[in-house]
Amino acid sequence: MLNLFRKDFIAVKSSLWMILVYLVVFSIAFIPTTETSFYFVGIYTAFGAIIISTMIDIKSNHHHFLITLPISRKHIVKAKYLTVIAHTLFGVLASYGIHWIFRLAYPEFNKPDVPIAAILLSIGIVFVLISIYMPLFYALSKKGAGIINVVFMIALIVLAQPAAFLMNQVNVEGLTLLLIPAVLVVLLIGSYYLTVFLFNRKDI
Repeated sequence: MLNLFRKDFIAVKSSLWMILVYLVVFSIAFIPTTETSFYFVGIYTAFGAIIISTMIDIKSNHHHFLITLPISRKHIVKAKYLTVIAHTLFGVLASYGIHWIFRLAYPEFNKPDVPIAAILLSIGIVFVLISIYMPLFYALSKKGAGIINVVFMIALIVLAQPAAFLMNQVNVEGLTLLLIPAVLVVLLIGSYYLTVFLFNRKDI
C-alpha cells in the first residue's frame, strides 16, 4: 500500500505548480480582506489539491490499471484517503505559514494569531468535505467526477460568506480539542468503509 501512496504523489508532482497557484491566489484574495482568511486559504487550497489528485486518476485511467494488479480495492481506497489527508495537512499548514509571515511583514493589518484550535477546525472542515466527497467520487467515478468537482467548488464559493459569519460566531478557543478529533476520526473511518463498499460494487 505504501507504493500506492507514493504513486499518488509521483502522479501529482507534475501538477504541483497548480496547487501552489491556488495557495498564492487564495492568499492574495482573502488575507488582506477577510478576518477568517486563515480558514479559507487552508480549506480552499487543500480541497483544490484533493480535486487535482482525483482528476489525475480519472484522466490517466489509474483505476482501470490498478484493478488489473494483485492489489485489493480496499488498499487502493486506503492509499487515496492517506493522500487526501496529506493534502489537507499541507493546505492548512501552508495557510498557517503564510499568515505567520504576513503578520510579521504587515503588522498594520492586525491579523490575529492562529491558535491550535483554529488549525484543528480547518482540518476538521476539510475532513467533513472528504467524508462526503470520496464516496461520491468512487461511486460515480469517471462519468460523474467532473460534475462532483464542479458542484463542490461552486458550493465552497457560494457558502464562503455564510461560513465566514458562522466562524466569527464560534468561540474557537472554547472548542473541545479532544472530542472534535475523535468525532472526525470516526467520521473518516465510516466514510472509508462506505467508499470501499461502493468501489467494490463498481464495475470498472
